[in-house]
Amino acid sequence: MKEGSWINLPSLSLSVKSLFTGYILVTGIGLMMAGVQIMLTHGMADGKFGLSVDDIVYSYYGNRQGSKLESKLHGSMKDKATPQENLTLIKWARNGSPEAEWQPVIKPIVEAKCAVCHAHISTLPNITKFETMKEVAKIDHGAEISALTRVSHIHLFGIAFIFFFIGFIFSMAVGIKRWIKAVIIFIPFAFLIIDVASWWLTKINPSFAYLVIIGGFGYSLASAFMLFTSLYQMWIMPWKGQTSDENTWQQQGK
Repeated sequence: MKEGSWINLPSLSLSVKSLFTGYILVTGIGLMMAGVQIMLTHGMADGKFGLSVDDIVYSYYGNRQGSKLESKLHGSMKDKATPQENLTLIKWARNGSPEAEWQPVIKPIVEAKCAVCHAHISTLPNITKFETMKEVAKIDHGAEISALTRVSHIHLFGIAFIFFFIGFIFSMAVGIKRWIKAVIIFIPFAFLIIDVASWWLTKINPSFAYLVIIGGFGYSLASAFMLFTSLYQMWIMPWKGQTSDENTWQQQGK
């Protein structure tokens, strides 16, 4: 089948438009929720709301002047205990996390303020155990290699699958030069590779943290453009009477 004879968004049947629209709406909401999730995890790594370069550095390279425990108590876990309790935990970590202080001083704080999540949610480290807490109290070297590997392959497979269908729908857009359309479709995949690669590069050198932000914004903007363009051409253009025969759209899209 020649590219010029491909079906276009304005001329799709109502049922196919409904199918594509449902996918676009759910995917759009999913992308927004992903942004919220990033803000709630990486966005508080430096103790301040909002995603910054420091957040990226702390998440992947680590804060090598302190422990993971200290980073969390200054960041997303700051409000889970009182300032005095946080200070007690931080001092314990800085002093080498001595076992002699675990039972009388540290464990009661952990049991009262941390156990509700860390002792019952399997994805969180069970810091009610001394051995686990001692690991968390070590110098923060950022994301573990095993965690990066797991998240990277899930990220690449899962998001690439989403971008495939977004690009597939957008490939039926009309009035856009073919080479421009092809570039736009490829952009999210390119920025996804940059995004994931930058996690590993930042793990080695914090200077690459900027690439994480660039990669995320790059594929988000390209995806948003394709989603909104597809919705516009499926529903607004026919409503405005901006439809034409297939040959006209082929000429405009060359």
